Amino acid sequence: MATQNTPFELVMKDVVLIKPSKPTPSSILPLSTLDNIPFLNSLCHTLHVFRSKTHDLDEPGCPNNQLLDLADVIKAAISKALFYYYPLAGRLVWHTDGNFMINCSAEGVPFLEASAICHLSSLHFLDGTDMESAKQLVFDLPSQDESGYHYPLVFKVTTFPCGGFTIGMGLLHTVGDGVGASQILKAIIELARGESEPSVKPVWERERLKGSITEQPLLFDSVDEASAAVSPFLPTEILVQECIKVNSDSIRRLKMSLMKESGENENFTSFESLAAYVWRSKSRALKLNYDGKVKLTITVGVRRHLQDPLPEGYYGNAIVDTDVVLTVRELNERPLHEIVKLIKESKKVACNSDYVRNFINTLETGVTYSNIEGSGAYTVLTDWRYLGFLEKIDCGVKELVNTLPVASDMFGSVDLCIFSSLCNLESSMEGGVSIFQSLPAAALLKFKEEMEALSLLI
Repeated sequence: MATQNTPFELVMKDVVLIKPSKPTPSSILPLSTLDNIPFLNSLCHTLHVFRSKTHDLDEPGCPNNQLLDLADVIKAAISKALFYYYPLAGRLVWHTDGNFMINCSAEGVPFLEASAICHLSSLHFLDGTDMESAKQLVFDLPSQDESGYHYPLVFKVTTFPCGGFTIGMGLLHTVGDGVGASQILKAIIELARGESEPSVKPVWERERLKGSITEQPLLFDSVDEASAAVSPFLPTEILVQECIKVNSDSIRRLKMSLMKESGENENFTSFESLAAYVWRSKSRALKLNYDGKVKLTITVGVRRHLQDPLPEGYYGNAIVDTDVVLTVRELNERPLHEIVKLIKESKKVACNSDYVRNFINTLETGVTYSNIEGSGAYTVLTDWRYLGFLEKIDCGVKELVNTLPVASDMFGSVDLCIFSSLCNLESSMEGGVSIFQSLPAAALLKFKEEMEALSLLI
C-alpha cells in the first residue's frame, strides 16, 4: 500500500483490472457518427458520494473489515455490470476509415481502491466547496497515446470510517454521454444491492445515429482566430475550478427581471435565463475585447427528438450542438432578455428531428466546425440536472447524496460550463443550481462577483 500526498490522507491499493463476471462476445463494434466527434475523445470524470444511513457521522463508524467488504461488493457489482456492458471492458481502437471502434476484448476495467481516515462530513460531502479534494477521489488515468484513450471506463472507490464511500467514475465520452453514464452507475448500484440483473438492459445499436453523405450540409457558425475575442488572462495552464451555487430565489428574481425588461409575459426557463447571465458574466470576468466575437454552444439531448426514437437502454452519445455567436459588445450592451431569446430560439432549432438528422449527416460528410479553444471566446454549456444521477435509487443502508463533475482533461477547460443539481443534503437550496466553471484565478474573482450580484436583483 502507498499513502498519497493529498489535502486529506488516502491509503491506496494497487490498480487491478475488473473483467466481466461471465464470458462475453468477442467482436469489433462500430461507433456512431456522434460518438466519433473528435473532441469527445476524453475521459469525463464524475464523483458520486454515498452517505451511511445507519451510522452517526460523529462516531467512529464501521469497522475496517466492513469498509473493505464494501469495496469488494462494488468490485463484484462492476464485474457483473460488465457482463451486460461488455464493450466497456474492451479497448478503443482506430479503424482504417479513420473512425473509432471498440475491440470487445474483455481485458478489463482499471479499478483503484482507496480508504480515507476522515469522515465525509469533514469534506462537506463534496458539496463543491473543495474541488481540490474532489480531484483526489477520481482515477485520472494517464492512458492516452497517439490513438487516444485505451480505456473506455475507469473507477476509483474510496471508503470512509463513517461508513460512507465515493465512486469516482471516468467514462470515455466517445462511448457514452451523460444519460449513458447515469445508466451505467445505476446498473452497478442495483447489482451491488443484490439485484440479479439491471432494471434497464443496455442497447448498443450505434448504427441508429450513423449519418449519410449529404449535398446540403449545415453551415456551422464558426469564430476564427482573426475575429475571436481575446482575454489578457489567457492562454494559461493554471486554471481554478469553482462551484458556484445559485439558489432558487435568485433564479426566480432573475426570471422576473427578464420578464419586466422584455415587457412581455414570456416564459423564460431557468436554464435559458442562467445561460445568458453566465455567458455575459464570463465574458466580463475574462475582460474580453469588445470588438471580438464570442460563441456559445449548447449541448442538447435528442433522445426524444428523433423520428425513430432510440430504445430504452441506449447509452451512446445522443447530443447535438446549437450555437449563438455575438460580438462581446453585443453580449454586454444588448438587453439580457434579447440574449435569452436567442438561446431559446437556438434550442428550439436543435430539438427539431430534421435538424438532428442534418447535423449527423453533416458530420458524416466531413464538414466540421472549429473553435478557438482555450481563448475565452468559446463557451460550451451543458445541463446535468436531468441526467438521472441523483434519482432516488435504493442503496440499502447507503444513500446517494451528491454527484459532481471533477476537472481533468475535458472538464478542466476554460471553455466548458456545467449546470448541475445541488447536493441532496442542502435542503435550504432546493431548486437551486450548481455552476461548475474553470477560470484563471484573477478572472474567477470577477466571475464570482458577477454571480453574487444575482442575489441583489429586485
